[in-house]
Amino acid sequence: MNQPTDLITEGATTPSHAASTTTETASPPALSGLFSRFAMVVVLAALVVLATILYPGFLSPDNLRDILVQNTAVGIVALGMTFVIISGGFDLSVGATYALGSTVSAGVAISTGSPNLGILAAVLAGVVCGIANGVLVAKLNINPFVATLGSASIISGIAYIYSKSAPFIVSDPNFKLLARSSIAGFPVPIVILAVTFAAGAVLLAMTRYGRNIYAIGGNHEASWLSGLRVTSLTGSVYVMTGVLAAFAGTLDASRLGVGQADVGANIALDAIAIVIVGGTSLRGGEGAVWRSAVGLLIFATLTNLFYSLNLSQHWQLIAKGTIVLIAVALDSWSRNRRS
Repeated sequence: MNQPTDLITEGATTPSHAASTTTETASPPALSGLFSRFAMVVVLAALVVLATILYPGFLSPDNLRDILVQNTAVGIVALGMTFVIISGGFDLSVGATYALGSTVSAGVAISTGSPNLGILAAVLAGVVCGIANGVLVAKLNINPFVATLGSASIISGIAYIYSKSAPFIVSDPNFKLLARSSIAGFPVPIVILAVTFAAGAVLLAMTRYGRNIYAIGGNHEASWLSGLRVTSLTGSVYVMTGVLAAFAGTLDASRLGVGQADVGANIALDAIAIVIVGGTSLRGGEGAVWRSAVGLLIFATLTNLFYSLNLSQHWQLIAKGTIVLIAVALDSWSRNRRS
């Protein structure tokens, strides 16, 4: 399925959309178009300037390192959510899968004495969760919101049963190496975050698989009629998201040395907010991994600034919710304007 170059990275592949975009990109983009595309980059730059003024230590290497380490887990979950939303889906079960990954990695590490087996078991648990969601959404055609809301409850219950509602405290120091060691002076979580985002960007922007994901999100029926394996492609993004969410939970358990079933309560909302704020459309077919990276940095900057100013967590929730509503409203306005 052919499409313009910029569609490969963040555009839908529906015929009408592709035709209009080809016409638009044939001439130099207008200033308003450039601003619309990179508006969140401008917002991020403004936030960094504001944070530097209000908190002089914001740009210190130690603070920047802490910001990235603390937001690695939610960033990895947001990466998976980017693929799901671009494909036209939704996944509310990532928080429960995150908690399951945390408990399974710690529990298996304790029972077997092998942190590596714990990580592997958590990833396999994520695969199972992803397959289950993929079957519900792609095979049984259940609405993604309803399907993943129901699976979230089931997965969360499994995590509590497995852990017997008690935390797994891992005494093996090797279990903490994943989140607390460094490579060439860079904390491993930051390296993992950078590698996963780079791999996700290449997969989505430069491969046929990525173009097919855009096509499915842009027009599900047209993709099916054109011969794409819509069921398997749709299922694959849920498997990917399940694996990333479970691995993120493993990172959290490694950082704290504790695996527990009550973590990740807000991570689904945060991940969705990061993707939306970055500029990926909730309607599917549009977005990019780099946009989610910008959304992650915006939320990480805001969170760090809130804490540095001792702002109540209640006000933080209000601020984040307001930002999400504004981002969704802008997305709707932008689409209506193009229509």
